[in-house]
Amino acid sequence: MDPLIDAALRTRLNARATFSKFQVGAAVEDENGRIHTGCNVENATYGLTICAERVAVFKAISEGAGKFRRVAIVADTETLTPPCGACRQILWEFCGDVEIVLANLQGKSETLQLGQLFPRAFDASFL
Repeated sequence: MDPLIDAALRTRLNARATFSKFQVGAAVEDENGRIHTGCNVENATYGLTICAERVAVFKAISEGAGKFRRVAIVADTETLTPPCGACRQILWEFCGDVEIVLANLQGKSETLQLGQLFPRAFDASFL
């Protein structure tokens, strides 16, 4: 199995999805091959909930990572689950047009470029 998908699968089990029961795991691979993981963490107010992808990216940055090669996102869904809009924005700003691997617990996966999921993205070049 792909180590990036495996890392996302494992960290998914740490998700705090008390309300939705929708556990998601994410893993980002930095330019040095290190893998940083994240899971979704829900909050009773919902607005303070943070998705797995953002946890993984912010954790990687806090650990000194600067550039990224790939991102894997794993959820227990038949249809592969792409990142939400907020996560797409964070991924674009910090990872660029990175390779995104979507996977589920049944072993199904698909690989896309973030630009396919997020065409005409807004970033600092517009400022």
